[in-house]
Amino acid sequence: MSTGNEPLAGFAVGVTADRRHEELATLLERRGARVVHAPAIRLIPLSDDADLLHATGDCIERPLDHVVVTTGIGFRAWLETADGWGLRDALIERLSRVDLLARGPKARGAIRSAGLQEAWSPESESCAEVLKHLLEKDLNGTRIAVQLYGEQLPEFTGALRAAGAEVIEIPVYRWSRTDDPTPLRRLVGQAVTGTVDAITFTSSPAVAATLAVAAEDGLEEPLLEALRTHVVAACVGPVTAQRLTEKGVPTVQPERARIGALVRALVSDLPQRRARRLEVRGLSLELRGHAVVLDGQLKPIAPAPMAILRALARRPGHVVSRAELCGVLPSRLMVGGTPWGRDGRPQADEHAVEMAVARLRRGLGRSGIVETVVKRGYRLACDPRLIDPVRAEMSG
Repeated sequence: MSTGNEPLAGFAVGVTADRRHEELATLLERRGARVVHAPAIRLIPLSDDADLLHATGDCIERPLDHVVVTTGIGFRAWLETADGWGLRDALIERLSRVDLLARGPKARGAIRSAGLQEAWSPESESCAEVLKHLLEKDLNGTRIAVQLYGEQLPEFTGALRAAGAEVIEIPVYRWSRTDDPTPLRRLVGQAVTGTVDAITFTSSPAVAATLAVAAEDGLEEPLLEALRTHVVAACVGPVTAQRLTEKGVPTVQPERARIGALVRALVSDLPQRRARRLEVRGLSLELRGHAVVLDGQLKPIAPAPMAILRALARRPGHVVSRAELCGVLPSRLMVGGTPWGRDGRPQADEHAVEMAVARLRRGLGRSGIVETVVKRGYRLACDPRLIDPVRAEMSG
């Protein structure tokens, strides 16, 4: 049994990635997290796509001035697809005489592994910086190939065309929503009801797909509100985070857009946001996402009892009425996100509160932590004079 020493023990983290999701899940689980895998998108190679063949031929047949390589996987896929068409050697020959711009280290590595050499790469790994670099040049009459990464880049390519360049878009692959959206819908529901503590995003299409699934179930705004308040949105970089940022969602981002760095950023941020420490009857009690650490022992707690405990922890030592606790019991969402009740919350009564308190006491395994105050409600057995009121108000 876990002692709770792992930094993410007691927290549930949603993973929306499809590609490399096993690597991300393993890194999170090693740090104690419970992983909820809900792929938002899937990558579809375009090896038989007529547009890619036409664009490749256009690059080979006529001179190029610049080629923008946005992703390592995309550049490798382009060369592999060209090889299948018998065009790899001709494409490599053309690219060897072109100003190659790599958006980041992975793109740079793919270029070098093909025996080529990039001319320039930004420190920020940002398309915006690549665009700025190009627009500082005289682009009138130039030909620029831009390798896309799953979606169109209208602002990027439009700015180049406005500067006088002819732009060839290279659609190596595209993103599509998953065939079965049920896991993602379930994750959206868990975020809204507070039974996951963080959701990781490794691409901007994954963000768009998650919001689209939420919107289909009438839960886009509740999901955004959850991400603004009690669910951490962990994004691999600023491009991925952009849509959430525009909607007022704070995001956690690593300094470098890497999966390992993303996990480290979450390890640093999530416990600070979601953990709450109290002294109760001489015992150390730490609230985490779906568990507590009681005197160093991790104890999983079900959602309804945890909601009760969080409400009591917001005012430790003070009585919280049964009527007030009725309002904190979590909403129950059907698979697909359809809520019960007109307000999305089932009608809880005092009996439901009593049952949740009884389950909470069993889960804690120690008597006297949650006290009953006859005809009034319940309270945590803390001395309220020893509690920082500001911290208490911020918890939960």
